[in-house]
Amino acid sequence: MGVLIDSSVLIEWERKKFDLASVVEPRQSESFFISVVTVSELLHGVGRARRPEVRMRRSAFVERIIAEFPALEVDLAIARLHGEISATLSAQGLFIPAQDLWIGCTALYHGLSVWTCNLRDFARIPGLVVEKIPADKE
Repeated sequence: MGVLIDSSVLIEWERKKFDLASVVEPRQSESFFISVVTVSELLHGVGRARRPEVRMRRSAFVERIIAEFPALEVDLAIARLHGEISATLSAQGLFIPAQDLWIGCTALYHGLSVWTCNLRDFARIPGLVVEKIPADKE
């Protein structure tokens, strides 16, 4: 199974909370991806930086991520899945932030698990395999 890496993991990596390479290395036989939604979330963080040096550091980090991990796009098939799951969750009174639901549906469509630091929201998506990264932190 491949892995779709959520923004929360990348942000924790940028903050030096753990070493992503040490988590990826034992799973070298798998493919790792990000979502275009993740790219947008990371670029949002770049745009919000007030100090130029922070903006430059964040921008370099995002460009490194984009170069290292293929970004999966949202297409019509994923939009259909998103609409179906969104309606099902809504009928159950469950809310998941839109970006997380797009990322989760992208992973589901491509048969990927999701690495995240945000178990709460992703665990609500039916059928999605979710892994908390870094695994040793609460």
